[in-house]
Amino acid sequence: MTIANLTPEIVAKLTEPGLYWDETLKGFGLNVRRDARGNIQRSFIIQYRVGKQQRKLKLGDARKLGIKQARRKAEEHFARITLGQDPQGERKAERAIPALTLRAGLEKYVEMKEDELRQGLYRPSSFRVTKLYLLGERYFGPLHRLDINAVTRQAVAAQLHEIRRASSDGTAGRARAQLAAAFTRLMQEGLCEQNPTIGTKTQQERPQRDRVLDNSELAAVWRACEDAGEFGVIIRLLVLSGCRRSEIGSMCWSWLNLEQNTLTIPGTHTKNHRELQLPLTGMMRSIIASVPRMVGSDYLFGARQQGFKGWQKHRLADGISKPWRIHDIRRSVATGMADLGILPHVIENVLNHASGHKSGIAGIYNRSTGAREMRNALAVWSDHVRSIVTGDARKVVALASY
Repeated sequence: MTIANLTPEIVAKLTEPGLYWDETLKGFGLNVRRDARGNIQRSFIIQYRVGKQQRKLKLGDARKLGIKQARRKAEEHFARITLGQDPQGERKAERAIPALTLRAGLEKYVEMKEDELRQGLYRPSSFRVTKLYLLGERYFGPLHRLDINAVTRQAVAAQLHEIRRASSDGTAGRARAQLAAAFTRLMQEGLCEQNPTIGTKTQQERPQRDRVLDNSELAAVWRACEDAGEFGVIIRLLVLSGCRRSEIGSMCWSWLNLEQNTLTIPGTHTKNHRELQLPLTGMMRSIIASVPRMVGSDYLFGARQQGFKGWQKHRLADGISKPWRIHDIRRSVATGMADLGILPHVIENVLNHASGHKSGIAGIYNRSTGAREMRNALAVWSDHVRSIVTGDARKVVALASY
């Protein structure tokens, strides 16, 4: 049916299903139909020919698109058609191009992190965690097939809720952190338009950890290591060095230089990716010498190609009433060194912290490793550990600094 001129009033009154064509703009019209529920639906369309084929193209819903906007849009399309273009064909071609799914985008991100891993800029353990959370079906699997730009904050929040319900708040928090980092990087690479993790629930703030083992507790832990196998050996090295558990658990024979009495932990195995050259004390060397070497493996502990992984399976029967964690040892070493008079910046060097005198512009110009001060500090600390375990007097004291 042809209408002299489609106006807002006429469009609103048309309720009989059919095609209504505007007489003033040939090929521009209104499609009126009933949906499955019997409701009247109106949409603006254009009709045109490409060769011998007649085509129709929907411009938009009449409830959302005004008559003036629809007419202007139709005129723009007709101008393109006159120049030989085919709006409907272009729209079909766009739909035929596969969208970048969330899974494909996350795979690209994992590939980027794998490149960083090969360059020594990303730790193997961190890479495994990233891959597990982002590509594992149990975490964001239900969202993997979505267009990456169609992933909404609501969808992410709902999935985090499912992770939290199936596992824990901590697991959901770690999964969210990985997804947020991925979206941030993919936005920088121009692969997505938004980060839907923004505004979603983060992990509940954990209470600050400030547990420090006193001398009697450290001595109890040391004695309990006697019958704890390689786990006990690792704990004793942690007590003497102040290292992180992953640094000692993944310790390799190739990191040791027994002629120079040093343990060099490469940046790929430290939290801040900074290499740490740690002086070895006599007690450390004695403990290392007791470790049998595995044939065909560079690792001191654990499986032949993995290092020590059994942290959750081992416990020490130490008799300490107040709960403590392995990382508390590192805090206890730092606190104990400070109590012995060792200067803060030397403790920071032992712990491989890039802060204070090693941060910012100071760190750029001050490249000293402080090896002598570190050796003295660890010797003092090692002697202190020996004295609290055996009950004997200390033999080594901290050197005065002026």
